[in-house]
Amino acid sequence: MTLLFAARARGTGKLLGFLLLAMCLSSSFARVERLDDSASPRASVISPPMVSEQGRPLEQYLSGPLPTVGIVNFGRVEYRLATAKYLGQIARIYYVVPVFIAGLRSPSGLLVQWRTTGAFASGSARPGMRTLVWSGTVRDAMMSEQLELNMRIDLRELQLRTGENLSFESFFEIEVSP
Repeated sequence: MTLLFAARARGTGKLLGFLLLAMCLSSSFARVERLDDSASPRASVISPPMVSEQGRPLEQYLSGPLPTVGIVNFGRVEYRLATAKYLGQIARIYYVVPVFIAGLRSPSGLLVQWRTTGAFASGSARPGMRTLVWSGTVRDAMMSEQLELNMRIDLRELQLRTGENLSFESFFEIEVSP
């Protein structure tokens, strides 16, 4: 009480009151954390060759116009997410594509798509997006899921330096309800 009164006397009572209110309210919001996927079989996924929408390797387009869209099919990628510290809690899990991807001039130039047959939802995301793939009560210390991953790249939005490859690390976040 004395601290609050002294602060008001100096004209900062409103600010202090606002800060106290913000602290109380922030504890009622869900917390978001990146999930550890280091137990996944392939921590780094090597990209297979990019093909056109017709399935032809881009090297076959040495003469004539290049296609405007490139497709990279990664096939089935297994993720193992460490969820032990969230056991029994209500949570949402998101698939996140990072905002910045070296060599990509615009987020509209890349679309990551995935299909699943497990507990996660199929979906798609562009750079800077986080897409909900699962929600419920966490019941296992390790969640394992397989995604059929592919990327659609607008080649007009790709500007790589010689010898540089398109590379980024997508990841999962968990949002735990209070």
